[in-house]
Amino acid sequence: MPEVTISIGSRQFEVACQDGEESYLHAAAKMLDDEAQVLSDQVGRMPEARMLLMAGLLLADKTASVEDKVAEVQAQLAEREAELAKLRDTVVEPERIEVPVVPQEVTEGLGEMAARAEALAQEIEEKAAS
Repeated sequence: MPEVTISIGSRQFEVACQDGEESYLHAAAKMLDDEAQVLSDQVGRMPEARMLLMAGLLLADKTASVEDKVAEVQAQLAEREAELAKLRDTVVEPERIEVPVVPQEVTEGLGEMAARAEALAQEIEEKAAS
């Protein structure tokens, strides 16, 4: 079990931790030291136990605030998920559009008319050219 030296409020402490957890311990000590520094700047020198207690309480207050915000966001997320589930359950029937089928005879008749119109247009062009 490694021993790590941490600094909180300009005081050194030897702390043991599990293998591989040194970086987490240093990060936690940094947060506690930051709070202790704020206290030291505001109040001045104070007994070690009081400094640690006050810094811990400040961190606990921040943690409680963050937990409240997390709970609020989780509640909002649950509401949005419920709305989304409701939307998924709502089946929207697609609009039905019926396209009439053109009978084959009509298609053939239109084709003949188009051919006659092209022939007439060709005939008119030839007469105009001569």
